[in-house]
Amino acid sequence: MGGNVASMSERSPAPGGLGLVEALVNTVDLETGADSLDTREGRARFGLTQDEVPAARELRESLRATLLAHAGHPPHRPVTPLGELLAAAPLVVAVDPADGSAALAPARDGSLAARVAAAVAEALVAGTWSRFKACEAADCHWAYYDRSPGGRGRWCSMQVCGARAKMRRYRAKGG
Repeated sequence: MGGNVASMSERSPAPGGLGLVEALVNTVDLETGADSLDTREGRARFGLTQDEVPAARELRESLRATLLAHAGHPPHRPVTPLGELLAAAPLVVAVDPADGSAALAPARDGSLAARVAAAVAEALVAGTWSRFKACEAADCHWAYYDRSPGGRGRWCSMQVCGARAKMRRYRAKGG
């Protein structure tokens, strides 16, 4: 079992619309290479057609690079900057006539990029965006919401990725 599978069950999902972003980033297990966007069910979860998968993967890896930056790590590989991808997804202010509440929403098509842009905007307003990170472990980079008191979390799972890192350090010291 990869570290990613264990971390899914032990951490609560990211708050608000970040749950969508977390689910997208975590569609691939870097340890095994399994990508749920290769399956009909995985694509259906995001309302994607087969033709939209390459753009979804590009968005996923740009998000991962951003989440790694939140955790203080360099990008895992060269990617299209997230801002460029989200710029093509215009948002509008949607106001609920019943209670007057307002939120940013996709301007027209409800594409995955537009839904991600709305989730990022919601997280910025809520102050949760910077706590949304990617695991430090190079074979993981799983997205997670850092609920640690100081916001200094490093791994998606202390019991899996954190324990592996500590064991590597211990062995390197000759322990």
